[in-house]
Amino acid sequence: MAGGHLSLRKLAVFLLVGGGATALHYLIAALLWRAVGLAPPLASGLGFGLSALFNYAANARYTFQSTGAHTQNLPRFALVAGIGLALNSGVIWGLTHWGWNAVAAQLLATVLVLAWNFVLNAVWTFHNGGQGRGTD
Repeated sequence: MAGGHLSLRKLAVFLLVGGGATALHYLIAALLWRAVGLAPPLASGLGFGLSALFNYAANARYTFQSTGAHTQNLPRFALVAGIGLALNSGVIWGLTHWGWNAVAAQLLATVLVLAWNFVLNAVWTFHNGGQGRGTD
């Protein structure tokens, strides 16, 4: 399968890319905070933004092997991620409001948002009419 189809290989690569993006976010934030002296919120925000660009580029190339235009795919990626952020916050707020432990709420929110991001990026963001490089 190529293009926007779902597969276990794509899920595995998606998880690796996401882990790499998270590590990059933390590394950039730590360097900007500790070595450059930026305030932690600004350092983290810059780290998040730069790691999001890495996340997009790596998912486009390695996870979904997209041949689509970045002018179409990048705004879609940003929308999916933004809705994922809202879902994360909403799930945590709702579950903790109903008495759930915050860590348990975050774990469930992470699983739900990960599934949201993977499926929407596969079937919409990087779908490109079923065209892609390579096969699964």
